[in-house]
Amino acid sequence: MLKRNRIMYATFVCIVILLGLASRAFPLDWWGDQYIGDVLWALMVFYLFATVFHRKDTYWIAVVAIGFAFAIEISQLYQGDWINSIRYTRVGGLILGYGFLWSDLVAYIVGVSIGAISDRYLYKSEG
Repeated sequence: MLKRNRIMYATFVCIVILLGLASRAFPLDWWGDQYIGDVLWALMVFYLFATVFHRKDTYWIAVVAIGFAFAIEISQLYQGDWINSIRYTRVGGLILGYGFLWSDLVAYIVGVSIGAISDRYLYKSEG
């Protein structure tokens, strides 16, 4: 039976958050600079769901993580005053984003895919 180490996955979440914040603080000045944060955000979402739902299958976690990431991105089409007041705080902006971009959906697929591949590799090597 699959059972992920929650401490290890929570550590992954923290590492990815630190990398994401570093990507904003120290831009790389290349085309990936505008996408790396979104890739890392989706990777963090995958690891967060893997931490919470540590007994679920990798595929299930990937589908839920993609669904969550897409829902957050699609929510950016709504620009109501109340949600924009949340978005324009530091934490709110990092979680909810500001405006819808199709390219962000691709970055989320890449980030969740990296998470799923790493998850499968970790559990393949343990078995």
